[in-house]
Amino acid sequence: MNPQGERWTAEQVLALAPDVTSRTAGGKLAAAGKWSGAGAHGQAVWGLCSGSGSKPYQTVVDLNGPGYRCSCPSRKFPCKHALGLLLLWTSGEGGVPGGGEPPEWAEQWLGDRRERAEKLPAAARDGGPGRVGGTGDGAGRGECGGAADPEAVRRRAERRAQRIAAGATELERRLADLLRDGLASADRAGYGAWDETAARMVDAQAPGLETRVRELAAIPSSGPGWPARLLEECALAHLLNQGFLHLDRLPEKLAATTRTRVGLTTPVAELLATGEPIRDRWLVLGRQDGKDGRLTTRRIWLRGERTHQMALLLSFSAPGQPPEPALPTGLVLDADLTYYPAARPLRAAIGTRHEELPHAPSPSASSAPDGCDVDTALAAYGAALGEDPWLDGWPVVLADVVPVPGDGGWQLADERGGSALPVDPRCAGRTDLWQLMAISGGGPVTVFGECGHRGFSPLTAWDPTPVSLLDTAAQGGTR
Repeated sequence: MNPQGERWTAEQVLALAPDVTSRTAGGKLAAAGKWSGAGAHGQAVWGLCSGSGSKPYQTVVDLNGPGYRCSCPSRKFPCKHALGLLLLWTSGEGGVPGGGEPPEWAEQWLGDRRERAEKLPAAARDGGPGRVGGTGDGAGRGECGGAADPEAVRRRAERRAQRIAAGATELERRLADLLRDGLASADRAGYGAWDETAARMVDAQAPGLETRVRELAAIPSSGPGWPARLLEECALAHLLNQGFLHLDRLPEKLAATTRTRVGLTTPVAELLATGEPIRDRWLVLGRQDGKDGRLTTRRIWLRGERTHQMALLLSFSAPGQPPEPALPTGLVLDADLTYYPAARPLRAAIGTRHEELPHAPSPSASSAPDGCDVDTALAAYGAALGEDPWLDGWPVVLADVVPVPGDGGWQLADERGGSALPVDPRCAGRTDLWQLMAISGGGPVTVFGECGHRGFSPLTAWDPTPVSLLDTAAQGGTR
């Protein structure tokens, strides 16, 4: 949510861009001479942008989301006109004045959007179709209206569980063969056998097991020490197989975690209808886009102002389309979040978004969130790992750490406690580590990222404005 009068930073706007080309084109349109009739009121920003045609493009942005509408033919969201308008808006009253009411064409779109938003929670409560809150995982999308036959749903769930169990049993045989033949032979076997096993996991409708198989296949070529890493991953895969094959013996929350790890997730509508929502003011700590096969994956991390709980919004999109939601780092949402069942809940879905509370003004987007020291971060990851043994990392905010490069890799040195946390070696080739060094200037900074067994993977830094390190590095920007 964005209270009236509080404008985003240019970094927050550029973080919404779907690609580098859109960033560049949007920057060129952030000039007052390109726009007429521009204005902002409440959660809306609008304007008319001159283009190559006789009629200007009508552009409107709903900051509550955010959402975009432009009359240009672009299929990118947001388009360059929406980015240019928002960048102009960040410059203050001289670029886009506040006050006034939206023109009819903008108000009509905003009204339709509000009406759709009001209907979404009701649809979720009724078990209706749709992708609520932009955090769907594919399950429950594109379904037809009307209530599903409970008996048919039960039979489908049973058949899929049987297929996954068959896949887990086959993977167990593959692991047993590997250990019998010796791990040293894994680097000579090539990818062929693993590809076949991964294909079997696809047939078994177990995407979580497929992902683990492909990770196992890549380990023998991962450099020195790979046999030990392969043994560790084989053990985790074996633990997951056995957990799913003996779900009835597990505690309820651990069983839910196991189902999620093999690829069984709760549809968003069902989650919002049956789960317990938690209302808080959620600060967007960071965002990371990546590839998951042919899909684009978006991860957005939030932290509650009152509850101090971490949350992860996970969404997917088809190639060429940016995932939703597009929440910029530093934004504060007054919303209901419902967590997916798990031994250590983290992934969540957005339900109802509320208006800003008049007695609780939003903190400045430029202020750094409260952080912890290295020892506390490691303790948080250890506690989470104790409840979810397949956890790769846990989101934490580190305060007063200094990035230090070295021959053995990067470290984040704790200025207060004197300890240091190694940076994940997989980040070694990222140019944003040097960007982080430039931001710090040799002094302490606040950094958000994931703390795991490989080390710390930085995502966002504050000095004092939030800088999304991965987004900036990926798009070729500097600060």
